[in-house]
Amino acid sequence: MYETIELERSKSIITVWLSRPELHNAMNDVMIAELTQVFRDFSEDEDLRMAILRGRGESFCAGADLNYMKNIADFGLEENLRDSIKLAQLFSTISECRIPTISLVHGACFGGANGLIAACDIVIATINTVFAFSEVRIGIAPATIAPFVIRRIGEYGAKELMITGKRFNGEEALKWKLVNHVFVEKELESELEKFIAQILSSGPNAVKASKELITQILRGGRDLAETEDYTSKLITELRASDEGQEGMASFLEKRKPNWISDESEK
Repeated sequence: MYETIELERSKSIITVWLSRPELHNAMNDVMIAELTQVFRDFSEDEDLRMAILRGRGESFCAGADLNYMKNIADFGLEENLRDSIKLAQLFSTISECRIPTISLVHGACFGGANGLIAACDIVIATINTVFAFSEVRIGIAPATIAPFVIRRIGEYGAKELMITGKRFNGEEALKWKLVNHVFVEKELESELEKFIAQILSSGPNAVKASKELITQILRGGRDLAETEDYTSKLITELRASDEGQEGMASFLEKRKPNWISDESEK
């Protein structure tokens, strides 16, 4: 069904595998289009509770595919702009996906691959993963990934990493807050399972609402009164919802809420 990715679904959890292992999962126009489409679809699937993004083979993603870059070099300005917009839309689509997104990173994470992980909600990496914002080394800038990376690591971290183009490992990525956690490779799967269990223990709609709440607050454009109005209405709606009522009742009755018993796969 897909040329560059694979999907694995276990009831409410979907794993997206970058699947060009012979090329270290380098991104091309097909992968960009396929990833954009599936993450759009995830937002519309009410049965999904989270998406996991990871790479087949030795690397998460080595950045842009060389043949793809050769083609871009021959583009005119208009065609180049269209291609750049598609890339920017990919990162926005992942960032705006309604369900939680977790990225597992290993091997190499170069160039645009950092946009993929920066757009995800939680990033888990191996200590030995090698990262680089390598764009400056070939005479360009990490433009389309910049809004997502800067939001994650801040101005001065972005300046050091993007201007130098230097390589750094998982521990340094943790220091810069590009990733949330780092582990030795043999611990990666068990740590992922912990995050999955934590998310599945929470109300599905509450998780989505919390993600949207953070997005709306950070987006700004509201004064304090408007923010108070937005947050007050949100908590009122959640308290009155079936899920909110079940959650509060289960807490007071000292039992598990019904969404946990429904999740038999974990």
